[in-house]
Amino acid sequence: MKPTDNNSYRHILKYMGIFGGVQGLNILMSIVRNKVVAVLLGTGGMGLISLFNATVKLVSDSTNLGLSMSAVRELSAAYEQGDEERLKHRIQIIRMWVALTAIAGMLLCILLSPLLNRFTFSWGNHTLHFIALSPTIAFLALAAGETAILKATRQLRQLALQSVYGVLGALLTSIPLFYVWREAAIVPVIVLAAAIQWVLVIFFSLHRYPLKFSFKQGKLSEGYGMVRLGVAFVASGILASAADFIIRSYLSHAGDIQIVGLYNAGFMVTMTYGGMVFHAMETDFFPRLSGVKNLGGEFNKIVNRQIEASTMVISPLLVAMTVGLPILLPLLFSHDFLPVIDMMRGSILAMYLRAMTLPMEYIALSRGDSRHYLLQEAVAALLLVVAVIAGFHFGGLTATGYALTVASFLEFLFVLVYTYYIYGYRLSRHALLRFVFQLSLGLITLAAVLTLKGWPYWVAGALLLAVSIPHKASPFHSSHKGNKKGE
Repeated sequence: MKPTDNNSYRHILKYMGIFGGVQGLNILMSIVRNKVVAVLLGTGGMGLISLFNATVKLVSDSTNLGLSMSAVRELSAAYEQGDEERLKHRIQIIRMWVALTAIAGMLLCILLSPLLNRFTFSWGNHTLHFIALSPTIAFLALAAGETAILKATRQLRQLALQSVYGVLGALLTSIPLFYVWREAAIVPVIVLAAAIQWVLVIFFSLHRYPLKFSFKQGKLSEGYGMVRLGVAFVASGILASAADFIIRSYLSHAGDIQIVGLYNAGFMVTMTYGGMVFHAMETDFFPRLSGVKNLGGEFNKIVNRQIEASTMVISPLLVAMTVGLPILLPLLFSHDFLPVIDMMRGSILAMYLRAMTLPMEYIALSRGDSRHYLLQEAVAALLLVVAVIAGFHFGGLTATGYALTVASFLEFLFVLVYTYYIYGYRLSRHALLRFVFQLSLGLITLAAVLTLKGWPYWVAGALLLAVSIPHKASPFHSSHKGNKKGE
């Protein structure tokens, strides 16, 4: 392997380690919080939190104009050129647009609260709850705008601190409130957590770029290009949130609030906690990919290396998670959540496929092709909804887990063919072999945990975990000696 290849892999793994570590610390604190919430509120309380959060996310994603992503692209150009005056001017424009979306989102949540209540719940009247949640939409929009400024200006230390302090603040404030008021504290806790996040991010952002407002039509019109770019992000966010909303509403009606709580716990652990490995892509991989002007060998090589690195890092985590679920699940929540363990085992396999699919999905974004990106997201959302509904209908939560893996496999095939047809992307032989090897270990691990009991269970799990961890003798280190163009 060439020295530049070594540096490239070290670069990827370095930033995956940094941002993954911060995300891991945040998740650790979230685990403590979820454990306490699960004990205090039970599956019903977890389900209620899930429904409120899904609805808030839907409204937020529908009204923020995608500024959290398009603003990063907008500001990065000025920052890289070292044009401080232009950078400050663009920040002022972005803040004006963000303020408008925050107000619009909050008002829309209030106006739509009766409809949100009708479509979200099959019991009781929660209209006032949604009205009380409306400030959350504003806090989320304002925090996202300031976070975009920190990302574009490479304030990585401040981003890490803000993220950690935000989760810590939510942990320290939510536990006493839940202990005293139980389910009555759910809405105040959601609003308070968003407010804490907003206060922290503006503390870091305004310290570097003080607030200046000037609502002039000429200045607002300068942001139209950024807003148009953000429409694709809005649409993709709406699709994802709508899919999440439909799934939880369906489970609430077809099952009950306990089913929603169990599904949310299973999905959270496998998709969210497992996905912490992918956290660095938005901050590091996406800008690097966007910096390559032409499609072809070098472009393909960057994508393939990201796939290999993601697969290498996430595979041991998934094996450990599959084996450790009987201990991990009661530790994270409570013994009431053990019925979801079979669903989680089936859905963990989807994370292997996610490690392959996500870098390819960033190709359309890096080219600024909003329509192609939106089509990918639409297919993914449709497959997710169909998989959950069909899986739950035919086999309950257990079948839902395996249906999620089937949906992820179909999404992978679609994105692979689509990116080849549109961008000429080719999956390298080495990336494919690494994926097949690690996925095979995942399947063997699944078979072992379903058939073995007692000490053979743990011995087999330890051996499979050891095999999944890359080492100097592994193909990852030896197969690149004869790298071909495009690999």
